[in-house]
Amino acid sequence: MRVSVVGAGLGGLCLAQGLRRAGIEVDVYERDPAITARFQGYRLVLDPVGFEALRSCLPRQWHPLLDAVVSDAYVERLALDAQLNKIGELGPARSGIVVDRQVLRHLLLTGLPVHTGAALTGYEVLDDGRVEARFAQRDPATADLLVGADGIGSAVRQVLTPQTTPRDTGVRFVIGRTPLTEQFAGLSRAYGGKIVGGGVSLLLGAMRFPVPPKEAAEKLAPEVTLPDIHDYVRWAMILPPNGSLGTVTAQEAALSRMKGWHPDLQALIEQADPDNSTLLSIGVVEPGERWAPGPVTLLGDAVHATSPTGGNGANTALRDADLLGRCLIEAAEGRQDLLSAVDSYERQMFAYGGEAVRHSLAALPAFIPNPDRPGPA
Repeated sequence: MRVSVVGAGLGGLCLAQGLRRAGIEVDVYERDPAITARFQGYRLVLDPVGFEALRSCLPRQWHPLLDAVVSDAYVERLALDAQLNKIGELGPARSGIVVDRQVLRHLLLTGLPVHTGAALTGYEVLDDGRVEARFAQRDPATADLLVGADGIGSAVRQVLTPQTTPRDTGVRFVIGRTPLTEQFAGLSRAYGGKIVGGGVSLLLGAMRFPVPPKEAAEKLAPEVTLPDIHDYVRWAMILPPNGSLGTVTAQEAALSRMKGWHPDLQALIEQADPDNSTLLSIGVVEPGERWAPGPVTLLGDAVHATSPTGGNGANTALRDADLLGRCLIEAAEGRQDLLSAVDSYERQMFAYGGEAVRHSLAALPAFIPNPDRPGPA
């Protein structure tokens, strides 16, 4: 069996590692000209399902390395004002496993055949049941299964199920990261909740590495190269609906909305890495009707993109990867045919993927700024 995965995000790479571990041939095709063409390095919080799905797909010899670069987090989810006074709560406290996306992506890339500069232009199901993927600047690739793991703007989805399209929620946010110094460690009360003031909401989260990733890889898995990165605070400022930055930088836009805020909060943005600060929009993809069965399927944001306020986007993509991998391994071992394996995956994925999108949308209003209601939503 040969599988073509389009998209070198976490879900596609996790699937590829799981298939490779089982001896299934897999190639990953990424439209970016290089793996490092775009910064993809903010922290993620994994729940037990997402973390176990990740571990299941990784080679066992990398488990100690994974454990060395993640940390447990417990947050109270408080609502605070701009002077860091408590004004409410966002719900029960939460715990999870915190991992840096850039570090995890480099781990997942290790040993995989990844073809960059491979922008998909279309595909065709051949007479023998296999599928030929076509690319703008490289030769076609033929496989038994094509997996679209190419994000919310998925080129695979546009062919497979053109009626399934992204929906813009109208919510915009500025995101960045700042080295975690002793000064900013004092903001721990704000981690995991929201700070409101001036018509915006500011969300903070700490990324603490038990062992610096580069050092951990050198000691525990020398074949893996991880970024030389250290503890930081991830911050995200949610703007009023349909807000924009104008012509200023993301960092300047955030600071312009923080006049009179606690000095540590202003310093947090002032000391941020400007190269890793940007404006993003929140869009979602809701799974629609099932497409016709065949040797093409979707994974992660390509089929069920969630709002980040749900905290379940990466978890659901990793769950997809583990489930699809298990189904394909059964097909490779002759316990079911390929199309039945894909159908089994899709039936389950549509159910929990749709629920993940609904949950994330239900959680979104609590984080959207409301100038007429400065307290918690």
